[in-house]
Amino acid sequence: MANKVIGALVCLVIIALDITAGILGIRAEAAQNQEKHLRLWLFECKEPSHEAYRLGLAAIVLLIAAHVLANLLSGCAVCSHDEVQKASLGRQLSLLSLVILAVGLGMLVIGTKANSKSNASCGLSHHRFLSIGGILCFVHSLFSIAYYVTATASIH
Repeated sequence: MANKVIGALVCLVIIALDITAGILGIRAEAAQNQEKHLRLWLFECKEPSHEAYRLGLAAIVLLIAAHVLANLLSGCAVCSHDEVQKASLGRQLSLLSLVILAVGLGMLVIGTKANSKSNASCGLSHHRFLSIGGILCFVHSLFSIAYYVTATASIH
């Protein structure tokens, strides 16, 4: 009975971290859009937003914390390509969670880095990177919980 309560608590913490990261990513996008910018096709000149930088950085930290928590408490599973074909559902969910983490984290880092400069910059548009990264935090939550549940169920 205690294992079920602890498992439910861990799931709630992972969900809370991922959802908070997703909300912060979306709020960072909104803060970034509040700044002045001139956009022409793929090129954009804009003032960086310190608020978007702070929110994006917080989203990055929370996403990493949720992923580490889910993997440490359920057993880290790294597979080679041949093992993935024959792997159990838990290992496949672990790998899928890792891929979603990599893409979401990459989007958040690119969006956050675009707001880290102290003066206006011009270059390729980083439009919607923060909000897409935030949405991927929600998706990461689903796969991390599925992985945690299958990994802990197979242990017990």
